[in-house]
Amino acid sequence: MTANQSRAGVLLRRWLRHRGAALGVAFLTILTLLAILAPLLRLNPLAQDYTHVLSSPSAAHWFGTDELGRDILARVIYGARTSLLTAAGAVAIAGAVGVPMGLISGFFGGWRDDALMRVVDVLLALPGILLAMALIAILGHNQVAALVAVGITGIPSFARVTRAQVLTLRKRDFVLAVEAFGGSAAYSMRRAILPNSWSPILVQVIVLSSVAILLEAALSFLGVGIAPPTPSWGQMLDTGKEYLYEAPTYAVLPGLALTLTILSLDAIGRALAAEMENREEIGRDEIGAGVPGEEERV
Repeated sequence: MTANQSRAGVLLRRWLRHRGAALGVAFLTILTLLAILAPLLRLNPLAQDYTHVLSSPSAAHWFGTDELGRDILARVIYGARTSLLTAAGAVAIAGAVGVPMGLISGFFGGWRDDALMRVVDVLLALPGILLAMALIAILGHNQVAALVAVGITGIPSFARVTRAQVLTLRKRDFVLAVEAFGGSAAYSMRRAILPNSWSPILVQVIVLSSVAILLEAALSFLGVGIAPPTPSWGQMLDTGKEYLYEAPTYAVLPGLALTLTILSLDAIGRALAAEMENREEIGRDEIGAGVPGEEERV
C-alpha cells in the first residue's frame, strides 16, 4: 500500500466518523444500488393498470399508484436513475471543462486569465435555470440535453475553485522546485499542482451533484426537463400536486426521496469540508512548531 493510499484510508475513516456523512453514504449507496439493479427487480415504471388508479400503498404497490395506475415505487426508483445519471454527467462535463480552465487561468495569469475569467463571469451572470432552459430548447427534451445543460451551468464553480487553489500553490517551494529542474508548465500543473488541489475539487463535486439533481428536478417540474414517459422526480412532483388529496403519497414520496438525496449529499460535503479544514489547521500548527506539515511533504 502506498503512502497516498494509506493517507486516503485514514481520511476516509475519519470522515465516516461523522454520523450524518455515514448515514448519507449509506442512503446514497442503497439508492444507487436500487437504481442500477432496477431492471432485475422486475419493476416496470411504464406499466399501466386502470383498475388500480391512484390507489393507496398496499402489498402489491408499496408506494401506491398514479393517475394511470403505474407503480409509484417503480417510478421513484427509475427516477433515481434519471437524477443520478444527470448529476454524474453534469459533474463530468463541468469538471472536464472547468478544471482545465482554472488550471490554465491561475498558472499562466495575464491575458489567459483575463480571457477565461471573462467567460466564467458571463456564465455566472446568467441564471442557471434560465440558461438550462435555453439550452434544452435548442438541444431538445431528453436526458442528454438535460445533463449537458446542467453541466454547462456548473463550469464556473469548478473553474473558480481550481483557479483559487492554483494561485495558492503556484509559488510554493515544491512547484518552484519542479520548474527549477526543468519541468514544463504542463508537467507542473499535472504532477505538482493538480494532485494537491483534489480536496476542494472533490467538495465541489459533491456540491454540484446536489445542485444538478435539484436543477434537473426543477426543470422537470416546470415541464421543460426530461420528456415523459421517462420517470423524473420533478415531473412526479408536478403531476402529484394535482392529486394531493386523492393520493398524498404520489407527491410526498418522490419529494421525500429528493429531499433525502440532497440532505445526504449536503452531509457528505460538510464532513469532507470539515476534515479538510482540520488537516489545514494541523498542517499550520506543525509548521509553526518547526515540524514539516503534511503539505510540506508533497
